[in-house]
Amino acid sequence: MGPMYYIGLDVHKRTISYCVKDISGKIHAAGSIPATRLDLDRWLRSLPQPWTAAMEATLFTGWIYDYLKPHAAVLKVAHPRMLRAIAAAKKKNDRIDASKICDCLRCDFLPECYLASTEIRERRRTLRYRNLLVRQMVQTKNKIAVLLMEAGVTYNKQKLHRAGYFRELLATNPHIDEGLCSLLRSCRETVVRLQRTESALVRSLERDFLLMDRVERLMTIPAVGPITALTWALEIGDVTRLSSIKKAISYCGLCGEEKSTGDTTQRTPLSKQRNRHLQTILIEAAKMAPRISPDLACSTTEKNRKAIRIVRLSPWPESWWPTW
Repeated sequence: MGPMYYIGLDVHKRTISYCVKDISGKIHAAGSIPATRLDLDRWLRSLPQPWTAAMEATLFTGWIYDYLKPHAAVLKVAHPRMLRAIAAAKKKNDRIDASKICDCLRCDFLPECYLASTEIRERRRTLRYRNLLVRQMVQTKNKIAVLLMEAGVTYNKQKLHRAGYFRELLATNPHIDEGLCSLLRSCRETVVRLQRTESALVRSLERDFLLMDRVERLMTIPAVGPITALTWALEIGDVTRLSSIKKAISYCGLCGEEKSTGDTTQRTPLSKQRNRHLQTILIEAAKMAPRISPDLACSTTEKNRKAIRIVRLSPWPESWWPTW
Protein backbone atom coordinates (compact mmCIF):
# COMPACT_ATOMS: atom_id res chain seq x y z
CA MET A 1 0.00 0.00 0.00
CA GLY A 2 1.31 3.42 -1.01
CA PRO A 3 0.59 6.73 0.68
CA MET A 4 -3.08 7.60 1.11
CA TYR A 5 -4.61 10.37 -1.00
CA TYR A 6 -7.52 12.45 0.29
CA ILE A 7 -10.29 13.80 -1.93
CA GLY A 8 -12.87 16.47 -1.09
CA LEU A 9 -16.01 16.54 -3.25
CA ASP A 10 -18.41 19.46 -3.53
CA VAL A 11 -21.50 17.89 -5.09
CA HIS A 12 -24.06 19.78 -7.15
CA LYS A 13 -26.83 18.90 -9.59
CA ARG A 14 -24.76 19.26 -12.77
CA THR A 15 -21.13 19.39 -11.61
CA ILE A 16 -18.82 17.91 -8.97
CA SER A 17 -15.84 19.96 -7.81
CA TYR A 18 -12.93 17.93 -6.44
CA CYS A 19 -9.61 18.48 -4.71
CA VAL A 20 -6.98 15.74 -4.28
CA LYS A 21 -4.29 16.13 -1.59
CA ASP A 22 -1.71 13.94 0.08
CA ILE A 23 -1.14 13.61 3.84
CA SER A 24 1.06 16.74 3.89
CA GLY A 25 -1.63 18.90 2.26
CA LYS A 26 0.01 19.18 -1.16
CA ILE A 27 -2.55 19.49 -3.95
CA HIS A 28 -2.16 16.81 -6.62
CA ALA A 29 -5.26 17.61 -8.65
CA ALA A 30 -8.24 19.95 -8.55
CA GLY A 31 -11.04 20.80 -10.90
CA SER A 32 -14.62 20.10 -11.83
CA ILE A 33 -16.34 17.29 -13.72
CA PRO A 34 -19.94 16.83 -14.93
CA ALA A 35 -22.13 14.88 -12.52
CA THR A 36 -22.70 11.86 -14.76
CA ARG A 37 -21.66 8.23 -14.42
CA LEU A 38 -19.66 8.30 -17.66
CA ASP A 39 -17.57 11.29 -16.53
CA LEU A 40 -17.07 9.71 -13.10
CA ASP A 41 -15.68 6.60 -14.80
CA ARG A 42 -13.13 8.68 -16.70
CA TRP A 43 -12.22 10.61 -13.56
CA LEU A 44 -11.76 7.44 -11.49
CA ARG A 45 -9.18 6.10 -13.95
CA SER A 46 -7.05 9.22 -13.44
CA LEU A 47 -6.93 9.05 -9.62
CA PRO A 48 -3.82 7.94 -7.69
CA GLN A 49 -4.26 4.85 -5.52
CA PRO A 50 -5.27 4.32 -2.76
CA TRP A 51 -7.67 7.15 -1.99
CA THR A 52 -10.35 8.12 0.50
CA ALA A 53 -13.01 10.73 -0.16
CA ALA A 54 -15.62 12.83 1.62
CA MET A 55 -18.62 14.78 0.39
CA GLU A 56 -21.35 16.90 1.95
CA ALA A 57 -24.81 15.40 2.41
CA THR A 58 -27.11 16.79 -0.31
CA LEU A 59 -30.00 15.62 -2.46
CA PHE A 60 -27.53 14.20 -4.99
CA THR A 61 -25.14 12.49 -2.58
CA GLY A 62 -26.84 9.08 -2.50
CA TRP A 63 -26.21 7.87 -6.05
CA ILE A 64 -22.69 9.35 -6.15
CA TYR A 65 -21.85 7.60 -2.85
CA ASP A 66 -23.12 4.26 -4.18
CA TYR A 67 -21.16 4.69 -7.44
CA LEU A 68 -17.86 5.60 -5.79
CA LYS A 69 -18.03 3.23 -2.82
CA PRO A 70 -16.51 0.14 -4.56
CA HIS A 71 -13.49 2.14 -5.73
CA ALA A 72 -12.59 3.97 -2.47
CA ALA A 73 -10.63 2.75 0.51
CA VAL A 74 -12.97 4.80 2.72
CA LEU A 75 -15.88 7.01 1.68
CA LYS A 76 -17.52 9.42 4.15
CA VAL A 77 -20.46 11.82 4.15
CA ALA A 78 -20.21 15.09 6.10
CA HIS A 79 -23.01 16.68 8.12
CA PRO A 80 -23.94 19.92 6.29
CA ARG A 81 -24.88 21.92 9.40
CA MET A 82 -21.62 21.13 11.13
CA LEU A 83 -19.30 22.22 8.34
CA ARG A 84 -18.93 25.64 9.90
CA ALA A 85 -15.53 26.20 8.25
CA ILE A 86 -17.30 26.48 4.89
CA ALA A 87 -20.42 28.34 6.03
CA ALA A 88 -18.44 31.01 7.92
CA ALA A 89 -15.83 31.61 5.19
CA LYS A 90 -15.44 35.13 3.79
CA LYS A 91 -14.74 33.80 0.31
CA LYS A 92 -16.80 30.83 -0.79
CA ASN A 93 -16.93 28.95 -4.06
CA ASP A 94 -17.03 25.32 -5.19
CA ARG A 95 -13.24 25.00 -5.50
CA ILE A 96 -12.66 26.33 -1.95
CA ASP A 97 -15.46 24.15 -0.56
CA ALA A 98 -13.91 21.01 -2.04
CA SER A 99 -10.49 21.97 -0.64
CA LYS A 100 -11.87 22.56 2.87
CA ILE A 101 -13.77 19.26 2.86
CA CYS A 102 -10.52 17.60 1.82
CA ASP A 103 -8.64 19.30 4.68
CA CYS A 104 -11.28 18.24 7.21
CA LEU A 105 -10.97 14.65 6.00
CA ARG A 106 -7.15 14.74 5.97
CA CYS A 107 -6.91 16.17 9.51
CA ASP A 108 -9.66 13.88 10.87
CA PHE A 109 -11.94 16.85 11.65
CA LEU A 110 -14.76 15.78 9.33
CA PRO A 111 -18.20 15.84 11.07
CA GLU A 112 -19.39 12.54 9.65
CA CYS A 113 -23.10 11.75 9.42
CA TYR A 114 -24.98 8.48 9.00
CA LEU A 115 -25.96 7.30 5.52
CA ALA A 116 -28.40 4.41 5.36
CA SER A 117 -27.84 1.43 3.13
CA THR A 118 -29.02 1.50 -0.47
CA GLU A 119 -31.89 -0.91 0.27
CA ILE A 120 -33.21 1.21 3.14
CA ARG A 121 -32.88 4.43 1.13
CA GLU A 122 -34.87 2.95 -1.76
CA ARG A 123 -37.72 1.90 0.53
CA ARG A 124 -37.56 5.21 2.40
CA ARG A 125 -38.00 7.00 -0.93
CA THR A 126 -41.18 5.00 -1.51
CA LEU A 127 -42.56 5.87 1.93
CA ARG A 128 -41.82 9.58 1.52
CA TYR A 129 -43.51 9.52 -1.87
CA ARG A 130 -46.53 7.99 -0.15
CA ASN A 131 -46.51 10.92 2.28
CA LEU A 132 -46.53 13.31 -0.69
CA LEU A 133 -49.58 11.52 -2.12
CA VAL A 134 -51.39 11.87 1.21
CA ARG A 135 -50.72 15.62 1.29
CA GLN A 136 -52.01 15.98 -2.27
CA MET A 137 -55.08 13.93 -1.37
CA VAL A 138 -55.89 16.18 1.60
CA GLN A 139 -55.39 19.30 -0.55
CA THR A 140 -57.78 17.95 -3.18
CA LYS A 141 -60.41 17.06 -0.57
CA ASN A 142 -60.15 20.57 0.86
CA LYS A 143 -60.54 21.97 -2.66
CA ILE A 144 -63.81 20.03 -3.08
CA ALA A 145 -65.15 21.63 0.11
CA VAL A 146 -63.98 25.09 -1.03
CA LEU A 147 -65.72 24.73 -4.41
CA LEU A 148 -68.98 23.80 -2.69
CA MET A 149 -68.71 26.68 -0.23
CA GLU A 150 -68.01 29.16 -3.05
CA ALA A 151 -71.28 28.11 -4.69
CA GLY A 152 -73.22 28.22 -1.40
CA VAL A 153 -73.98 24.49 -1.49
CA THR A 154 -75.00 22.88 1.81
CA TYR A 155 -73.39 19.50 2.44
CA ASN A 156 -72.71 17.00 5.20
CA LYS A 157 -69.07 17.42 6.20
CA GLN A 158 -68.74 13.90 7.63
CA LYS A 159 -70.17 12.21 4.49
CA LEU A 160 -68.77 14.49 1.79
CA HIS A 161 -65.97 12.17 0.67
CA ARG A 162 -68.06 8.98 0.65
CA ALA A 163 -68.66 7.80 -2.90
CA GLY A 164 -72.44 7.27 -2.58
CA TYR A 165 -73.15 10.58 -0.84
CA PHE A 166 -70.95 12.48 -3.31
CA ARG A 167 -72.79 11.05 -6.35
CA GLU A 168 -76.16 11.81 -4.77
CA LEU A 169 -75.08 15.36 -3.97
CA LEU A 170 -74.06 16.07 -7.57
CA ALA A 171 -77.25 14.48 -8.97
CA THR A 172 -79.83 16.09 -6.68
CA ASN A 173 -78.51 19.50 -5.61
CA PRO A 174 -79.94 22.23 -7.91
CA HIS A 175 -77.23 24.76 -6.99
CA ILE A 176 -74.45 22.74 -8.65
CA ASP A 177 -74.24 23.82 -12.29
CA GLU A 178 -72.56 21.91 -15.12
CA GLY A 179 -69.20 23.70 -14.83
CA LEU A 180 -68.94 23.15 -11.08
CA CYS A 181 -70.06 19.53 -11.49
CA SER A 182 -67.22 18.78 -13.91
CA LEU A 183 -64.66 20.33 -11.54
CA LEU A 184 -66.00 18.31 -8.60
CA ARG A 185 -65.92 15.07 -10.61
CA SER A 186 -62.34 15.79 -11.65
CA CYS A 187 -61.32 16.38 -8.03
CA ARG A 188 -63.09 13.20 -6.92
CA GLU A 189 -61.31 11.14 -9.59
CA THR A 190 -57.98 12.57 -8.44
CA VAL A 191 -58.73 11.61 -4.84
CA VAL A 192 -59.68 8.04 -5.81
CA ARG A 193 -56.56 7.64 -7.94
CA LEU A 194 -54.32 8.93 -5.15
CA GLN A 195 -55.99 6.63 -2.61
CA ARG A 196 -55.38 3.57 -4.78
CA THR A 197 -51.75 4.47 -5.39
CA GLU A 198 -51.15 5.21 -1.70
CA SER A 199 -52.71 1.89 -0.63
CA ALA A 200 -50.61 -0.03 -3.16
CA LEU A 201 -47.39 1.58 -1.92
CA VAL A 202 -48.18 0.79 1.72
CA ARG A 203 -49.03 -2.83 0.89
CA SER A 204 -45.78 -3.27 -1.01
CA LEU A 205 -43.77 -1.98 1.96
CA GLU A 206 -45.70 -4.10 4.48
CA ARG A 207 -44.97 -7.26 2.45
CA ASP A 208 -41.30 -6.42 1.92
CA PHE A 209 -39.09 -9.21 3.29
CA LEU A 210 -36.56 -6.68 4.62
CA LEU A 211 -39.15 -4.88 6.77
CA MET A 212 -41.83 -7.46 7.53
CA ASP A 213 -40.47 -8.86 10.80
CA ARG A 214 -39.47 -5.49 12.20
CA VAL A 215 -42.82 -3.89 11.35
CA GLU A 216 -44.73 -6.77 12.95
CA ARG A 217 -42.74 -6.40 16.19
CA LEU A 218 -43.29 -2.64 16.26
CA MET A 219 -47.03 -3.08 15.74
CA THR A 220 -47.27 -5.09 18.96
CA ILE A 221 -46.89 -1.73 20.78
CA PRO A 222 -50.33 -0.28 21.66
CA ALA A 223 -51.62 2.31 19.14
CA VAL A 224 -48.72 1.75 16.70
CA GLY A 225 -50.06 1.11 13.21
CA PRO A 226 -48.35 0.19 9.93
CA ILE A 227 -47.45 3.77 8.91
CA THR A 228 -45.84 4.59 12.27
CA ALA A 229 -43.96 1.28 12.25
CA LEU A 230 -42.76 1.71 8.66
CA THR A 231 -41.66 5.30 9.31
CA TRP A 232 -39.69 4.30 12.40
CA ALA A 233 -38.01 1.34 10.68
CA LEU A 234 -37.03 3.27 7.54
CA GLU A 235 -36.10 6.64 9.04
CA ILE A 236 -34.07 5.18 11.90
CA GLY A 237 -32.43 2.48 9.79
CA ASP A 238 -29.83 0.69 11.91
CA VAL A 239 -30.96 1.36 15.47
CA THR A 240 -27.56 0.41 16.93
CA ARG A 241 -26.11 3.69 15.62
CA LEU A 242 -28.03 5.50 18.39
CA SER A 243 -26.12 4.54 21.52
CA SER A 244 -28.60 5.98 24.05
CA ILE A 245 -32.22 6.98 24.54
CA LYS A 246 -31.19 10.65 24.67
CA LYS A 247 -29.68 10.44 21.20
CA ALA A 248 -32.83 8.78 19.87
CA ILE A 249 -35.00 11.52 21.39
CA SER A 250 -32.74 14.17 19.90
CA TYR A 251 -32.81 12.55 16.44
CA CYS A 252 -36.62 12.41 16.55
CA GLY A 253 -36.82 16.10 17.51
CA LEU A 254 -38.80 15.45 20.70
CA CYS A 255 -36.60 17.69 22.87
CA GLY A 256 -35.82 21.40 22.96
CA GLU A 257 -32.68 23.05 21.70
CA GLU A 258 -30.43 24.38 24.48
CA LYS A 259 -28.38 27.58 24.25
CA SER A 260 -26.29 28.25 27.37
CA THR A 261 -23.77 31.00 27.96
CA GLY A 262 -22.51 32.05 31.39
CA ASP A 263 -25.42 31.93 33.83
CA THR A 264 -28.06 32.17 31.09
CA THR A 265 -29.80 29.11 29.69
CA GLN A 266 -32.39 29.22 26.92
CA ARG A 267 -34.45 26.33 25.59
CA THR A 268 -36.70 26.19 22.56
CA PRO A 269 -39.94 24.13 22.60
CA LEU A 270 -38.82 21.63 19.93
CA SER A 271 -35.51 21.45 18.12
CA LYS A 272 -35.37 22.14 14.37
CA GLN A 273 -32.34 19.86 14.02
CA ARG A 274 -34.23 16.61 13.66
CA ASN A 275 -35.65 14.10 11.22
CA ARG A 276 -38.81 15.98 10.30
CA HIS A 277 -40.55 12.94 8.80
CA LEU A 278 -40.07 10.96 12.00
CA GLN A 279 -41.00 13.89 14.25
CA THR A 280 -44.26 14.49 12.38
CA ILE A 281 -45.42 10.87 12.49
CA LEU A 282 -44.56 10.45 16.19
CA ILE A 283 -46.45 13.61 17.18
CA GLU A 284 -49.47 12.44 15.16
CA ALA A 285 -49.25 9.02 16.81
CA ALA A 286 -49.15 10.62 20.27
CA LYS A 287 -52.31 12.59 19.49
CA MET A 288 -54.15 9.57 18.12
CA ALA A 289 -53.03 7.05 20.76
CA PRO A 290 -55.60 8.01 23.45
CA ARG A 291 -58.41 7.50 20.92
CA ILE A 292 -57.21 4.02 19.95
CA SER A 293 -55.87 2.57 23.20
CA PRO A 294 -58.09 2.73 26.35
CA ASP A 295 -55.05 2.24 28.59
CA LEU A 296 -53.23 5.19 27.06
CA ALA A 297 -56.40 7.27 27.26
CA CYS A 298 -56.73 6.56 31.00
CA SER A 299 -53.08 7.41 31.66
CA THR A 300 -53.38 10.64 29.68
CA THR A 301 -56.54 11.63 31.57
CA GLU A 302 -54.86 10.93 34.93
CA LYS A 303 -51.88 13.10 33.96
CA ASN A 304 -54.23 15.95 33.02
CA ARG A 305 -56.05 15.63 36.36
CA LYS A 306 -52.76 15.79 38.27
CA ALA A 307 -51.76 18.87 36.30
CA ILE A 308 -55.08 20.54 37.10
CA ARG A 309 -54.70 19.78 40.82
CA ILE A 310 -51.17 21.25 40.83
CA VAL A 311 -52.36 24.40 39.04
CA ARG A 312 -55.31 24.95 41.37
CA LEU A 313 -53.12 24.61 44.44
CA SER A 314 -50.82 27.32 43.04
CA PRO A 315 -51.28 31.03 43.85
CA TRP A 316 -52.31 31.86 40.23
CA PRO A 317 -55.71 33.53 39.71
CA GLU A 318 -58.56 31.32 38.51
CA SER A 319 -58.62 33.04 35.09
CA TRP A 320 -55.16 31.57 34.40
CA TRP A 321 -56.20 27.96 34.99
CA PRO A 322 -55.97 25.67 31.91
CA THR A 323 -59.18 24.23 30.48
CA TRP A 324 -58.26 20.61 29.69
